[in-house]
Amino acid sequence: MTDHRSPQTPRTGSAEPPVPGRDAEALEVRRFWEGLGLPGLIDVHTHFMPERVLRKVWAYFDALGPLTGGVEWPITYRAEERERADLLRDFGVRAFTAMLYPHKPGMARWLNDWAVGFAGRTPGCLHTATLFPEPGVETYVREAVDAGARVFKAHVQVGAYDPADELLDAAWGLLAEAAVPVVVHCGSGPAPGRHTGPGPIGRVLARHPGLRLIVAHLGMPEYEDFLGLAERYPQVRLDTTMAFTDFSEDLMPFPRRALPRLAALGDRVLLGSDFPNIPYPYVHQLHALERLGLGEEWLRAVCHDNAAKLFGLP
Repeated sequence: MTDHRSPQTPRTGSAEPPVPGRDAEALEVRRFWEGLGLPGLIDVHTHFMPERVLRKVWAYFDALGPLTGGVEWPITYRAEERERADLLRDFGVRAFTAMLYPHKPGMARWLNDWAVGFAGRTPGCLHTATLFPEPGVETYVREAVDAGARVFKAHVQVGAYDPADELLDAAWGLLAEAAVPVVVHCGSGPAPGRHTGPGPIGRVLARHPGLRLIVAHLGMPEYEDFLGLAERYPQVRLDTTMAFTDFSEDLMPFPRRALPRLAALGDRVLLGSDFPNIPYPYVHQLHALERLGLGEEWLRAVCHDNAAKLFGLP
């Protein structure tokens, strides 16, 4: 864990009062990482996808569908693509992802084709790709890796598939061999699915223990089970997406008895936010992590250094 701060740099964090407005929020975010002596943030869980697909995602949240657990979920950053990307840069997010995912066969390759163009026109984007259990998946996963994909996204809940499906086995093996990380929504939050929970993804890891798996949302709400997977498999990481926020703590609180285990995995926890699909300001995720009291070294690692090392960023 690297301390980028000079001894004279004060820790501001959330000490100064927030001011309403987007410019002021950007200032608050920057105060946070500047106070830690970081060059910015790296967010491994942000969503960019074709606009008509994203509009459908937002409509689903608006309708309080079953996959949201029926919870009211206002979209804080409902804006056009360029405005959203610019806002992340205003926040000082040095690198971010375009988490996109299919819910049916034949969709993943099309999304991957779109993602090539998005990464090319969007400074700071880590070229993201996805997959689905279907004939030909190994072929288009290889094509995406060859095209420069830096990270993959799999959404077991929305896709309603078993990640241990034999159709995916060769693709998981390919990604493990290529050392390309995969962010997987495999926990049962905000609502359980047929193949969510630690069991199905655990079977994938048993076959491919070297897979660079990033468990989204810390595996919410099966936090302790997914901490166990990370303790067992050295290449398993966890992202903080929505964890510890007031919103999530009201619904699926993280057990405080597990905080020492989370602290011990400090080199394998990565900042994630779910931007733009979050029902609160971006800065709240940062303050939620800070108030855990795990220390500045842990925060620096989580908010920047761990992801910089994983993705080979300066």
